[in-house]
Amino acid sequence: MTTDIGADGRTGTAARTVTVLRTGPQALVQDLGRPGHAHLGVPPSGALDQPSLRLANRLVGNPEHAAGLEVLLGGLHLRADTACTVAVTGPCTPTLVNGVHRDSPVHLRPGDELVLGTPTGGLRTYVAVSGGIATDPELGSRATDLLSGIGPAPLRPHDVLPLGTPTGVPTGADVLVPVQVPAELDLPLLLGPRDDWFDDPAAQLRKGRWTVSDRSNRVGLRLEGTALDRCEHRELPSEGLVTGAVQVPKDGLPVIFLADHPTTGGYPVIGVVPPAALPLLGQARPGTAVRFRPRG
Repeated sequence: MTTDIGADGRTGTAARTVTVLRTGPQALVQDLGRPGHAHLGVPPSGALDQPSLRLANRLVGNPEHAAGLEVLLGGLHLRADTACTVAVTGPCTPTLVNGVHRDSPVHLRPGDELVLGTPTGGLRTYVAVSGGIATDPELGSRATDLLSGIGPAPLRPHDVLPLGTPTGVPTGADVLVPVQVPAELDLPLLLGPRDDWFDDPAAQLRKGRWTVSDRSNRVGLRLEGTALDRCEHRELPSEGLVTGAVQVPKDGLPVIFLADHPTTGGYPVIGVVPPAALPLLGQARPGTAVRFRPRG
């Protein structure tokens, strides 16, 4: 018997686990992150598409902040070692249980195997399990931070993941609407704090056209396309960064910082994408078109 931590943080005696048989390109433990530690150099981290993780948790009866799995481009293969309920959210992703297509959420018996196919759009699928993933928290969160290395390591085959004690009743859903990423992202942008380092920044941003680079990751969404012109060419001392900050390095190609971003940076930030627009950025595949809609 092992002592597990429930989704609500309480402890109980139970042996509840799921076993990872295959991970696909990348599978991470994520919750809503660890904001408030920038003074320690620690990024906020957490699920890039938080609405999808929150929904998955609600479907299996967990609090919204419980830890689940963030799966890049599918391929995850899990075996239930205990009876549990699993929900899969995010973009439309084929879900098999013991080789049979199933809708989400689904009840698993001990020994049942769940396999995720490749999402038909978007990048990241979210998997919640009743009780939540109960790995040891660090700085109040179970989120994997790929930049600082805090939190659980990326999942590997044969990993055994502890589950907490279920604290709620799975809710189910008559219709589960998948996340859909438009062919072109039209992003609102709050100008500043360094927009005065650019020639007519609002006009440049409105006229510019970009696509998501294949070099993007959880740290930042790199863009290819229009290079922004600077009118100020002196060096900038490192200053604080927030999630959604649009930093412009020397080549003029913007980088939109995501959850695992560094807490300081030395290139000017022309503006910040508001939090409401960030979930779709975590789902944007390489080649997705991007436009900015700046406002002061």
